[in-house]
Amino acid sequence: MTDALLTLQGLTKAYPGVVANKDVSFSIRPGEVHALLGENGAGKSTLVKTIYGLVKPDSGSMTLRGETFAPSEPREARAKGVAMVFQHFSLFDALTVAENIALGMENPPKQREVAARVTSVSAQYGLPLDPWRVVGDLSAGERQRVEIVRCLLQDPRLLIMDEPTSVLTPQEVGILFETLRKLAAEGTAILYISHKLEEIRTICEAATILRLGEVVGTCDPRETSARAMAEMMVGQVLHVPERAAKPAGEVVLEITGLNAPAPHRFGTSLKDVTVAVRTGEVLGIGGVAGNGQDELVAALSGEVRVKPGMVALKGRDIGHLPANARRALGLLAAPEERMGHAAAPDMTLTENAVMTAATREKLTSRGFLDWGRARTFANRVIADFDVRTPGPDNAARSLSGGNLQKFVIGREVLQKPDVFVVNQPTWGVDASAAAAIRQALLDLASAGAAVVCISQDLDELMEVSDRFCALNSGRLSDPRPAQGLTVEEIGLMLGGAHDLEVARVDGDMTSQTETAP
Repeated sequence: MTDALLTLQGLTKAYPGVVANKDVSFSIRPGEVHALLGENGAGKSTLVKTIYGLVKPDSGSMTLRGETFAPSEPREARAKGVAMVFQHFSLFDALTVAENIALGMENPPKQREVAARVTSVSAQYGLPLDPWRVVGDLSAGERQRVEIVRCLLQDPRLLIMDEPTSVLTPQEVGILFETLRKLAAEGTAILYISHKLEEIRTICEAATILRLGEVVGTCDPRETSARAMAEMMVGQVLHVPERAAKPAGEVVLEITGLNAPAPHRFGTSLKDVTVAVRTGEVLGIGGVAGNGQDELVAALSGEVRVKPGMVALKGRDIGHLPANARRALGLLAAPEERMGHAAAPDMTLTENAVMTAATREKLTSRGFLDWGRARTFANRVIADFDVRTPGPDNAARSLSGGNLQKFVIGREVLQKPDVFVVNQPTWGVDASAAAAIRQALLDLASAGAAVVCISQDLDELMEVSDRFCALNSGRLSDPRPAQGLTVEEIGLMLGGAHDLEVARVDGDMTSQTETAP
């Protein structure tokens, strides 16, 4: 294309045992919002890392504004006008917004000048930021604004965005899209990566689909259904998760007045969390990142112990029990952070299976590990959850994020828990794998388990949940039937609207206390 801003021609990159990109060619025009779609392991990450100077291709070429473009490092890409907002923020909690942004500059000016530029650019693009606030005190949405403003200060011609809405409320997504439309109108091209296909249809005007490292199609998302794009990505017909109708049974997990202090300065304290979960139901808990999700999982899983009477399993107080004891009783959990928390990076998949399944799968005998049984269990997880790996002896770090997520979820589900607490079950997972994981959660509930699904993906929660709660600043709203809830209602709940009455009552009580004789 003669009017292209960036053109990729025949890009190929191979690693031992796998071809990440094979003869990839496409173009992006100035002012175009262009989606890059594909399953986990389709080659999206390798491709954008090549554009950003983090990966050197084995063959092929790129041109930017008609000139040869082959950045050897991100600094060179930024100098040519390419900026990237990564899925996982690279910010220092203890530093201010201005200090974090200055760290990304080659020759940063004085802090006062940086702060002034941040204020000006953030106001110009509808992303209000206080440059003097400490990043650790910001919400997830505000942190993303820091990353975006840091890129905008570079005056980019191409902005790469990786899963940009995964930590945003619906209202914040709307603000982000307005910003992206304004950038596009000014001529900035945007390469947009997301698994949320309805968002792709809303914001993007072109899409390139990768499968197994190759371009398998292009489309105009505005004229293509989400299902059609998903089926192009996976190369097969997708099945919508289904659930056998079954009424909820007796209470199996009871949380009563759960309070827990923040684990560190930038954590969130849990405040009087109360809810009961029954057999056969999925309780969906929504919330923007940083509102107490990790703390709730830790308190329920046994990583953090709580006072008597706050957590009960099948009528038995378990708040004082450690994680392994709770697992033996039937409460299993899968945290959000895959690498380093849910799985040990340098251990094999077999060893990672042993870490959580030793008791329930009887992987030990007379004090010794039964490696044969352990390997068999790991292989069953790999087969049942379609984990793309050469085998159970491969290290966890060798898997893509989506495949490791499938392994972690499968490892817990196949142990047949009575209660399964899962945080971000399909984080970074493609449409096909996400559907399989959601179906596994629904099947678990249909078999009589209680499932607590914590997620920032509202579509996911509405698809699997029987009841829905919102977690905001460590407080949990009263559960409401998921069926019939509108996006607007959910967005307000996520933003803390359910706390308004609490705040009013607290204020009245404080006023009464202060004026009492």
